[in-house]
Amino acid sequence: MAPSRPGLRPDIESLPAYVPGARPAAGRQVFKLSSNEIPFPPLPSVVAALDDAAAEVNRYPDMYATELTEALGAAHGVGAERVTVGNGSVAVLAHVLAAVCAPGDEVVFAWRSFEAYPIAVQVAGARPVAVPLDAEGRHDLQAMAAAVTERTRALILCSPNNPTGPALTATEVEELLEIVPPSVLVVLDEAYIEFVRTPDPTDGPALLARHRNLVVLRTFSKAYGLAGLRVGYALARRRLTRGFRAASTPFGVNVMGMAAALAGLRAADEVRERVEHVVRERERVLAGLSEQGWHVPDAQGNFVWLPLGRQAAAFADAARQQGVLVRAFAGDGVRVSVGEPEGNDLFLRVAGHWLADLGVDAAVPAAR
Repeated sequence: MAPSRPGLRPDIESLPAYVPGARPAAGRQVFKLSSNEIPFPPLPSVVAALDDAAAEVNRYPDMYATELTEALGAAHGVGAERVTVGNGSVAVLAHVLAAVCAPGDEVVFAWRSFEAYPIAVQVAGARPVAVPLDAEGRHDLQAMAAAVTERTRALILCSPNNPTGPALTATEVEELLEIVPPSVLVVLDEAYIEFVRTPDPTDGPALLARHRNLVVLRTFSKAYGLAGLRVGYALARRRLTRGFRAASTPFGVNVMGMAAALAGLRAADEVRERVEHVVRERERVLAGLSEQGWHVPDAQGNFVWLPLGRQAAAFADAARQQGVLVRAFAGDGVRVSVGEPEGNDLFLRVAGHWLADLGVDAAVPAAR
């Protein structure tokens, strides 16, 4: 008997929902530390570029984002023909997976990590294979390598890991690439790479020269402060890039996004200054949490992670009542973006009161 109504794929109906960071209610002073946004308005040069681009919004953008891909290729030393741009790095990841995955394939990633990964994998028709993080919130690379089977088409690395914070080293990624079969695509998501201050940081573009199965994801949403314009990109070998572009949405980056991204690339020194401000604030927040008695994983993005386990939702509610929005991941922990100093101070007061009310011994074991 024919179905009585249009149906969805079963794996689409079972998709987990992507949960965005909470937004402030109207009419109340609230610090939004829930979405990993950089706490600065657009650079003056970006605003000027947007003003100029606004006169062209009645026209379609350059479908191939020629000027932007050329600028990105030059910036990373890979050539424009190896750059795929899209509506944020999440959309670019979706195009990458759509280009390589077929029903029955598997994609390996760490968990907990970026919550869009299992969604993107299922939409591509593949099966998510989530490998637990270690006790310090880091990728367990040996376990991830062991999870690769003949059905694995891709393996995703998130460095620094969102939401827990630790970053992989270049040596670790190089060693993993030597183990993973060359038929498996390794996607290195470096959305927060500009904030990393550890020895031996990953450098995805440099690794591309030695590994044909590597794809590097980057974004303008974080360090460049263009989250509202949605511009991301992938770097890969030419053959792979041709496939990613073929699977991409036409005109995937709009006129305003392209103009802002180009202006941001030209203002690299100013972007670095803003990133350094965020890093200094991150270190100040980490020092404050440590003084209070929190055990926090090594934070290398523009956020910190409180591994609160089942207490995550209660902490987020308590913070909201005090005027701070944070991102709770039920059963795991709370991610708190590094924002304005005033908001960071208020978060520290909330965190301190939480431990004072419950006691260190009551809060930290929940993270384990």
